[in-house]
Amino acid sequence: MISPPLAASILAYRRQRYSQAEIIRILGVSKSTIYRHTHQHVGHIRVTQRQEAARRIGGVVRPQLTGTCCAAAEAMSLPAPATTDAHSFYLCALHSLRHAKIDFLVGGAYALERYTGIARDTKDLDVFVRPEDCERVLAAFAEAGFDTELTFPHWLGKARSGGEMVDVIFSSGNGCARVDDEWFRHAVDDQVLDVPVRLIPVEEMIWSKALIMERERYDGADVVHLLRARGADLDWPRVLRRFGPNWRVLLSHLILFGFVYPGHRDVIPQGVMRELTARLDRETRAPTVDGDDARLCRGTLLSREQYLVDVERWGYRDARLGPEGTMTEADVAAWTAAIEGRLPTSAR
Repeated sequence: MISPPLAASILAYRRQRYSQAEIIRILGVSKSTIYRHTHQHVGHIRVTQRQEAARRIGGVVRPQLTGTCCAAAEAMSLPAPATTDAHSFYLCALHSLRHAKIDFLVGGAYALERYTGIARDTKDLDVFVRPEDCERVLAAFAEAGFDTELTFPHWLGKARSGGEMVDVIFSSGNGCARVDDEWFRHAVDDQVLDVPVRLIPVEEMIWSKALIMERERYDGADVVHLLRARGADLDWPRVLRRFGPNWRVLLSHLILFGFVYPGHRDVIPQGVMRELTARLDRETRAPTVDGDDARLCRGTLLSREQYLVDVERWGYRDARLGPEGTMTEADVAAWTAAIEGRLPTSAR
């Protein structure tokens, strides 16, 4: 019997009018497998049943990345490769986007391994798209037979087939790291699962990760490892521009980098450190902030949960909202409601 996720992938390629030879080449299956699929599955797999039909067999998925990688990766003990079902699902997702001729970038664990040599178990694939392309991407995945949803309208959609998932990312949970044309101009050519793709730029990866400081997830170690591996070659003017008014967050990571790697402090250009510490000095010497800014809390840009008490009980202004932020009250409410096991502020 053919596993349901593999059957769903074959069916998705059939719907897109891929030839039998192309399906065999893409999925790495035999002609007899295609024959069995025709007799066992085509007659009863329907779009309305695709979630059950694509139920995951199980197993942890490791990103399989080909192309240039840090030499350190070769010396590491890497996890087991992806299951055939996950491999088929990700291939189908990548080819669906290429077939639809939609610009996309790959990030997440694939890009982290490419830039740092650190392999990480992952159960999904992160694709980054322009905000205006999100609906087209989800439509392409739906046409391929995946279940799709616009999970959070301000930054994230999802496509699923059984237990496998693709995150369709066009901004960040805090609304800061919105995907724009620069992400694509500076993207890095590579291959994922032997499919030609472009990876998100390391500068934008640092920018988006630097602002993730949740109680259950802190991406500071990823930032430090990215700086260690790529700091000497970064487009630092672009990094500074990306952080903009949130430059203190960047400075905090650069200071931490010097603590973690005292022997690699020279990776960070002296000019960058001088610029940021000069800003700090000017702010320190400036008069105390008053007016509206005196009641501003930027903590919500770092954690959607840990600073709720500030904006819900103590009267601070939420930096995610205008005029500084890009999120609406509805965006904030939906993002807050999704916090697992959250208690009302009054009950904490």
